[in-house]
Amino acid sequence: MPDLNTIQPFVQSVAEAIAAVLKIEVEIVNNELMRVGGTERLASQIGIKHKRGYVNNHVLKTGKAFVVENPGEHWLCEKCDLFGQCFYLAGIFCPIIVEGKAIGLISLIGFNNEQKINLMDNKSQYIDFINKMSDLLGVKALEQKVNTELRLTSRHLHTIVNNIQEGIIAVNHEGKISYLNASAEKTLKIFSANYVGKPIEESFTNSPLVEVLKKEKKILAREVVYTSGKYSVNVVSTAFPIMFEDRLIGAVESFNLMEEVQKIAYSLSGLQHISSFDNILGKSQKMMQIKENAKMVAAGSSTVLITGESGTGKELFARAIHQNSQRHCRPFISINCSAIPDSLLESELFGYEEGAFTGAKYGGKPGKFELADGGTIFLDEIGDLPLYLQAKLLRVLQEKKIERLGGVKTKAIDVRIIAATNRELSDMINKGEFRADLFYRLCVIPLSLPPLRERKEDIQSLMEHFLDKYNRILNKNFLGFSNEARCTILNYDWPGNVRELENVIEYACNFEINSEITVNSFPEKFRSRAYYRNQSDKRSGDLAERLRLGIREIETSVLKEGLKEFGSTVTGKERLANHLGISRATLYRKLKENNIS
Repeated sequence: MPDLNTIQPFVQSVAEAIAAVLKIEVEIVNNELMRVGGTERLASQIGIKHKRGYVNNHVLKTGKAFVVENPGEHWLCEKCDLFGQCFYLAGIFCPIIVEGKAIGLISLIGFNNEQKINLMDNKSQYIDFINKMSDLLGVKALEQKVNTELRLTSRHLHTIVNNIQEGIIAVNHEGKISYLNASAEKTLKIFSANYVGKPIEESFTNSPLVEVLKKEKKILAREVVYTSGKYSVNVVSTAFPIMFEDRLIGAVESFNLMEEVQKIAYSLSGLQHISSFDNILGKSQKMMQIKENAKMVAAGSSTVLITGESGTGKELFARAIHQNSQRHCRPFISINCSAIPDSLLESELFGYEEGAFTGAKYGGKPGKFELADGGTIFLDEIGDLPLYLQAKLLRVLQEKKIERLGGVKTKAIDVRIIAATNRELSDMINKGEFRADLFYRLCVIPLSLPPLRERKEDIQSLMEHFLDKYNRILNKNFLGFSNEARCTILNYDWPGNVRELENVIEYACNFEINSEITVNSFPEKFRSRAYYRNQSDKRSGDLAERLRLGIREIETSVLKEGLKEFGSTVTGKERLANHLGISRATLYRKLKENNIS
């Protein structure tokens, strides 16, 4: 609500003007009965609040003018402790209305008979005049409120715009620069004072604002190269026209450094693959130990080398280590060293400067190490890294600096390296295919992941997990696996490890027509391999069965001899269990298994 106190000097000048014209004393109060303006004897009361104000409160409440001709004779006066002793003889009270609410009132006060007669003889004209003065004060108070709000909003927006990371450039309808924020100055390495008032097309020829002003259409996410002297920078820019009543009054552009946008993009894409150690399935002793070791490693920043066969989950562990580290809010960048041609791998890892080679991007491009700054870079299939790049990687590990392809400047980086391979690096070192010094730099913390065939107790939970997964993805409702299918999966060696197991179950979920997964829905190649494996296991199983039967005969004989010696009573059986070094419950179970009563 507008406040008369904010325009007190103006209120006082209005009070004095009214008094000079009407030859009568004037008092102006706000909606809290605080005197804001006054003349003659009332001037000394400015800033003092009314103690009573029965008439004033009535006018503020009703929002209508009120005339007091004989104080003490009106019902409003009955509650006043000055009843019958009022210090004035007559008064006209008019509210100051703004937006339908009374923010104060103007009072014309008669302190003697001459002033009283003047007021009563001219009350209609005076009320009209005071209403106009009230409107004037209301407009002025509202204007002051709006101006204050505009200044606050302007300061608020100015603070926001100057503290956001995006660079901002604004132009008027003539294309002259009206504003550059602090981020624009920092990114472009300029001073706004040197550019404000100058045409945008002369200052920044590549700016999309030039096109926006001509076509009056927005431009989204355009790559732009800005040049200032010898300095050039790649940004991603968005520009919008500023319209008012269907008329173009200017345009505004916001931009971010290209490398920052790429970092955010990589970081967000990494969030889609967030992995914690709880997401890595496996309750076998080997897996639990590996996970426990990896959790301890995650807290630090040492380089980790993860080894294991293809499909054992090396990247899952790398992501889990990153996610459980202090770098989890920074990028996780993954690159497969065997998936990129040697000719491109160097630029992918370390970036390149403009003009470094034919077809190099204008303004250059940051590499994966720059994008991972502050976070983690995962170098998968590190064994396939060419020797000349092994030397450069070794230098990065030693110096914590990178140099773009074709560049002359080094840039300090803070990156944790996690490498992985399914190759025997020690054999490669002996053959001269991998640098020993790089190996020792990478293998500060070695983690060796066991193949699935060495942790078969985890297969059951994995197959159930993948069945649930593809039930959801493929909108299926398989209840489980047939006994034959389950045995086939559990007895297979899985040379492709967890990845192969997942692929087989996904394949089966696509082709199975029954309510549960059967052997017939498995891939043909897998069924063939599993059959030959099972036949081999069967032959081995025949021998194992003969051995088992022989052991059972020996066990039966020992138990019978023991019962003869110690007796078949409860006490005798307890003595026999102690003699054999087993519990009484185990003894009873073995007697039952061997049909000995």
